[in-house]
Amino acid sequence: MRLRALLDTDALGLTLLGGEDELDRTVRGVMTTDLRDPSRYLSGGELVLTGLAWRRDPGDSESFVRLLAGAGVAALGAGEAELGNIPDDLIAACVRHRLPLFAVHESVAFATITEHVVRQVSGERAGDLAAVVDRHRRMMTAGPAGGGPDVVLDLLGSDLDLRAWVLSPAGRLIADSKVAGPAPSPEVCAALAAEHLTAARTGNRRVLRPHRVAIGAATYSLFPVRGNGRTAAPGGARDVRETVLSDWLLAVEADAGDWPAERLDLLQGVAQLIAVERDRRDAERVVRRRLAEEVLELVQTGASPAEIAARLRVAAPVLLPGLGAAPHWQIVVARVDWAGGEIEGGPVAQALLEEILVDPLLTGPEHSDRIAVAHTADEAIALVPLPAVSSEHDGSETGILAEKLLAGIQEPLSAGLDDDGRLTIGVSAPVHSAEGLRGALEEARHARRVAAARPGRVCAAGHQELASHVLLLPFVPDDVRRAFTARLLDPLRDYDRRHRAELIPTLEAFLESDGSWTRCAARLHLHVNTLRYRVGRIEQLTSRDLSRLEDKLDFFLALRMS
Repeated sequence: MRLRALLDTDALGLTLLGGEDELDRTVRGVMTTDLRDPSRYLSGGELVLTGLAWRRDPGDSESFVRLLAGAGVAALGAGEAELGNIPDDLIAACVRHRLPLFAVHESVAFATITEHVVRQVSGERAGDLAAVVDRHRRMMTAGPAGGGPDVVLDLLGSDLDLRAWVLSPAGRLIADSKVAGPAPSPEVCAALAAEHLTAARTGNRRVLRPHRVAIGAATYSLFPVRGNGRTAAPGGARDVRETVLSDWLLAVEADAGDWPAERLDLLQGVAQLIAVERDRRDAERVVRRRLAEEVLELVQTGASPAEIAARLRVAAPVLLPGLGAAPHWQIVVARVDWAGGEIEGGPVAQALLEEILVDPLLTGPEHSDRIAVAHTADEAIALVPLPAVSSEHDGSETGILAEKLLAGIQEPLSAGLDDDGRLTIGVSAPVHSAEGLRGALEEARHARRVAAARPGRVCAAGHQELASHVLLLPFVPDDVRRAFTARLLDPLRDYDRRHRAELIPTLEAFLESDGSWTRCAARLHLHVNTLRYRVGRIEQLTSRDLSRLEDKLDFFLALRMS
């Protein structure tokens, strides 16, 4: 479609501020962004819509417009909601680069313009398939009553014979088609999410062509479903790492490598419509985020239990309607750390926790989307309501367990974190009163530190582990750890390297056998005299006595920290 047609559509509320001679340009699609540099996601011909959050001073307009013009976009639409009138420096930059500029009235949502363009472009390029897109649009805009993305996928299955699913970055199945057969297994979903995140992190995320991957005997095409910068830092996201762990993906069981442009455009349009649904769900979480912030602020500032309880009574009906005002509560703390430290991990962790914790397998299908997550610059804190349990149970066996939370998410999220990021999660025990929340928060934070002491890109620990000696290990400085383990274990490693004596495995088996000579010898398939010789050699090399409890404990801790 032509830019002129957009300007002639009164319902879109567009005012032309410059570029009268360029109105015959063709619009191929729409991108909504507040990134300072969105060029990596542009292929040319787009109408770019922006709320101007990237603009900090007048000099930013020149660099932003220069990037858009270099990418070959058709026009720029600037929203008036943020700054009121469009800044003169932006108008001047668009004139210099011959980029048509529209002002979008604050009463018009970017989603309205996106839907209009998708419908028109699909109609022009896909002929009779435009009816499918229009049906998608009408059902999506009908809200939850219209079925959301599930209905869109049903239409892809019934009208185009395509099996498609919407997945979270952690591999959770968000929506699937009921008319195109069973959904992929959790293992396949996790593998698809991992492939998508790997492509995003390595720069292999194509705009015109989806990322294709073969899993087993099936080939899948992956289309990114990008929202409106939920995790962007003030001034606009500067790095793909700020959104890669929160964007959905549309997985289609088909090889799109030889698809005609019309069908690719249609699927890109469907991905844009699902992105509208993603943003709608994100907007619904605003109230729950605010409740979490208010409750956690009271907890951290030392407010009285009565004041916290009063706020919980307000929060409970919102988070768990119909279950009364006295549910149990659980706290989950997450932190995402990136190499270099230039990206705030808190907002990224918040978006990620919101995607992970809505899994019905964790919190139950009837209230899987009732968690509330707040964030600081460094960490995200989730307030998870749980139905009150009967009096004969203390709640310790209910709620979210760390090992269950990790199941299925390690593979995809490790791919998204690549080699420069790390996710650590701590889970508290459930508590049943306001008095317990402060302790639960500290418990979850301690558990996260325990997780941080473990190797791996994605680690979690629960409250059950805090009764162990491992609680102390995360607080030992790294240089102290290295010195302690080197002093005790390096002599044994050196001896093993020279003589293949297996002193380290012998020491581990001896401690795990509680110092029992017969059990350890049987475990190692050794004669007791051979075992006594090895233990004697260990004591000689380290000047320690394995009959003393203190020395046994030192060796045990050194092995755990090595």
